[in-house]
Amino acid sequence: MSAAELDRAVGLLVRQVGHWQQPRWSAKAEGGNVSRADLVHKLVQEIANLAADAAGEPRREVPRLPNDLALPDQLRVVTADLKLAEPADPVLAEATEAITRTRAPL
Repeated sequence: MSAAELDRAVGLLVRQVGHWQQPRWSAKAEGGNVSRADLVHKLVQEIANLAADAAGEPRREVPRLPNDLALPDQLRVVTADLKLAEPADPVLAEATEAITRTRAPL
């Protein structure tokens, strides 16, 4: 798995949700009991944890901003942090798979 594939997965998710307004973010994710926003925030936290681990830094909680429309930007930021840490290919694969897995129920 490469950084280019990770970028592609992020791009697909951002294109899917980047135009959403608050009611769509608040709706329940398909087949689940959490909102779409909660699901994407969970993904952002997962990518942030991978970035912290890859950089040898402590994990930090990603703040849940008052406006869910910021979630695509948060995803871009934590993904950039992950790439800066230059993780091993399996870590890039894990991040890419998490993004792909999250897209499905949105």
